[in-house]
Amino acid sequence: MSSTVSTRLERSDRPDGTTPGAGGTPAPVRRGRPRLFDGWGLLVLPLVGFLLVVFVAPLVTILARSFTDPATGLDNYRDFFGSPVYLDVLGNTFRISGLVTLVTLLLGFPYAYLMTLAPPFWRGAMLVAVLIPFWTSLLVRTFAWVLMLGDTGVINQALMSIGLIDEPMQLVRNQTGVLVGMVQVMLPYAVLPMYATMRQIDRRLVQAAEGLGARPVSAFWRVYAPLTLPGVAASCLLVFISSIGFYVTPALLGGPKDMMIGELIVQQLSAVLRWGFASALAVILLVVTGALLLLVSRIVNIGKLMGAQR
Repeated sequence: MSSTVSTRLERSDRPDGTTPGAGGTPAPVRRGRPRLFDGWGLLVLPLVGFLLVVFVAPLVTILARSFTDPATGLDNYRDFFGSPVYLDVLGNTFRISGLVTLVTLLLGFPYAYLMTLAPPFWRGAMLVAVLIPFWTSLLVRTFAWVLMLGDTGVINQALMSIGLIDEPMQLVRNQTGVLVGMVQVMLPYAVLPMYATMRQIDRRLVQAAEGLGARPVSAFWRVYAPLTLPGVAASCLLVFISSIGFYVTPALLGGPKDMMIGELIVQQLSAVLRWGFASALAVILLVVTGALLLLVSRIVNIGKLMGAQR
């Protein structure tokens, strides 16, 4: 009995919980083999399986089909890079996406800044105005723009009624219609990240700069604007990457010269039935997007922009 008690006391005296062996040295402790998943870790398995089925498996299938349909080889990629028409479509995709990003930035930055200055009631009203597009289907909004921008639409009729124009302007089936529709869809994605950044900026910094003799405009651009760069970068990245894959809006509001790669992929699938070539287009779009993200990551911290903890 006394030996058992002394052994327990010796074990409790040691910080590592080991018992002394011969010569006062601690006896080796057997450690169990580490397990990959414990009881809580098993909860991750359904999520991993879901991602494998709905994300990884389709990507692997598309990648394999781009090299094997209709024949094994690089014919689909040769057809794309060897045709100026397809390269123009890729150029249109990035040109239109860049213009949409620029316009949403020019419209969203002052709107987000006004939200930080507005009283709580009007700030909430402005926030609701930004979120309203999320409550309406993208297809419905696009068809609404088709009706508004048409030759007999509200905009042309209003301009003709006040005498600014004598005949309807061509606002649809061209790049103008595509930009209007895509900017309206992507504007909330530009406003919200910038507003989230601006609301965390201490406005006393601008007041301090003005107190030291800086003009209000100079204090804004030299003190306040640089602090908003993380939100601006996140907005631009989110809008540009999302705009690359647009299909419905360019298809309904644009013309043949404004075709984007998303519309080309659908055309190859539904009209021409070139599944292998459409898969190659999807792979090219994925690779180019990944390359852009890699390039941007060399300049800014993408993980920090998206709210990841470092």
